[in-house]
Amino acid sequence: MRMMLALGVVLSFACVSAGEAPSNYQSYHGVRVDSDPVLLAKYDRALNRCEPEAFSWNRGSPDPNSTAYILALRNCLYRHSFVDRGSYAYPATALFEHFLDR
Repeated sequence: MRMMLALGVVLSFACVSAGEAPSNYQSYHGVRVDSDPVLLAKYDRALNRCEPEAFSWNRGSPDPNSTAYILALRNCLYRHSFVDRGSYAYPATALFEHFLDR
C-alpha cells in the first residue's frame, strides 16, 4: 500500500506542467491572458512578484526546472488570480482527449 502511495505521489509530480508562458494561464473569469493586453501586463507584474518567491528555499527551489519551483510559481500566480487553462494545465489530460473538459 505504501509503495502504491509513493508511486502515486511520484507520478503526480511528474505530470505537473511547467508554466510561465502566458498562453497557459487564464483569469478567474476564463479570459486567456495572452488575449488581452491589460491582463497580460497584470500577469507580467504578478510573474515578477512570484518568481523570487518560487526561487526561495522557503517556498520553492533555486532550480527553475524542479517540480518544487513550478508548484510554488503556480501557487503564487493562483493567489494573484491567474489559473491554469483546464486541460492544458497537465500533460496527462492529453491521454483523455479533453474528456475532463466536458
